[in-house]
Amino acid sequence: MGGGSGRPVRRVPAFTTIALALMMMAIDSTIVATALHTLQHDLGASVNWAGWTITAYSFGFVLMLPISGKLSTQYGRRKVFLGSVIAFTAASLLCGMSSNIYELVALRAVQAAGGAGFTPSATGIIVDYFGKERDRAVSLFGSIFPIGAMIGPIFGGLFVTYWTWRGIFFVNVPIGVAVIVMTLRYIPRDAAPPPGSRTKTDTTGLGLLGCGLLAGMLAISYLGEPDARMDSPLFLASLVIVAGALWAFLRHIKRTEYPYIAPHLIFGKGFGTVNVINAVYGGVRSGVVALLPLYATNRYGIDALSSGTLLIAQGIATIILSVTAALMIRRTGYRRPLYFGGVVVAAGTLLLAVSPTAGISPYVWLAGAAFLVGAGSGALNPASRNAGLQLAPDQSSTLAALRTMFLQFGQIATISIAAAILTGSNNPGGTQAWVYVAIAALLAVSLFIIPRVPEHRGSW
Repeated sequence: MGGGSGRPVRRVPAFTTIALALMMMAIDSTIVATALHTLQHDLGASVNWAGWTITAYSFGFVLMLPISGKLSTQYGRRKVFLGSVIAFTAASLLCGMSSNIYELVALRAVQAAGGAGFTPSATGIIVDYFGKERDRAVSLFGSIFPIGAMIGPIFGGLFVTYWTWRGIFFVNVPIGVAVIVMTLRYIPRDAAPPPGSRTKTDTTGLGLLGCGLLAGMLAISYLGEPDARMDSPLFLASLVIVAGALWAFLRHIKRTEYPYIAPHLIFGKGFGTVNVINAVYGGVRSGVVALLPLYATNRYGIDALSSGTLLIAQGIATIILSVTAALMIRRTGYRRPLYFGGVVVAAGTLLLAVSPTAGISPYVWLAGAAFLVGAGSGALNPASRNAGLQLAPDQSSTLAALRTMFLQFGQIATISIAAAILTGSNNPGGTQAWVYVAIAALLAVSLFIIPRVPEHRGSW
């Protein structure tokens, strides 16, 4: 029942500990969305810089996820999990004490770097200690994230309306302390790593990917400035850096002995398709949800608290469908729930862009559309999570890190591009509606990729 330590595991409290950490991370991925409008005014920031409080969080995740996956394998799941919770909690406290938008953006990246260790180490703990139930336990992660994503906007709306935006970060501190105590009590100590298991960290690969990603984010943000020009030397230089850094990164990981990310896990047979699915139906869809409170305020004048509660419907739908899909996944396989979820998410996103029909209030209309987005997300989450893991269970921590990394890629692209477009718009609400139309089209076209997802039924 246990791992290499020989200590029996109490699965319910162990899973509860993991669930609390993942929920804390999920809360923080959405709670900031309700404060974007407030951050603009209180810190004197543009929507572009306010949006960076979300994209910087994703940026920190992308860079640290593969490293945290390797550290989890080399040094132990419990050590990485515990260290990540401590770092995340401390960074949350500092975020709440920020004095300007630039400081807050930097600390959000640090916060994400701490949180990046949650999913890889938690997945490894589940795979190591949950035996034949590991596929279902991992699938239930898909119901944890929407709980946090649902709670986040509610807390955010309450804090922004009745207290201060700083509360959206302070709320992590008591949760983090509780998770630290529970980890020390319920998660078994790590067994000694096998000889020769520790490898060098590919700092070159890390630097190249980070440089390319940051340059891309800066290029997109620049286009959102009032006087931005496509022929600007700054913009063109950023594009050159993006292309050069990413080309060098892909070339480097093919040639180095211990790559930052093993090439076959990025675009190898089966893995490449799953990564694209995670980026589109995980990351782009997350961007749609994160921008919803801002959309509700800009287009319909809905206040911060009410716009935050819009995500309750989305969260409830995700939870219900995630649990249902997790219980049925051994019979349905992966492709059926991916098709169903993809269609429903695309439909919900399109409805967000459409004006309410006569007799339906904007709030009810948006809540209904968000419910569809959540239902589709819940249906496809267990399949998209297991599709990669079953290809190489022995690399569960690394694969969990990669899944989250590609999800963050999709979210970064969605929010960065949308924020840049909205900054230069005289009618941000109407403009964001067209952004949602474009995203719905992308989600629909991506359905044609699903037949390439490796199919599997039963436990793995």
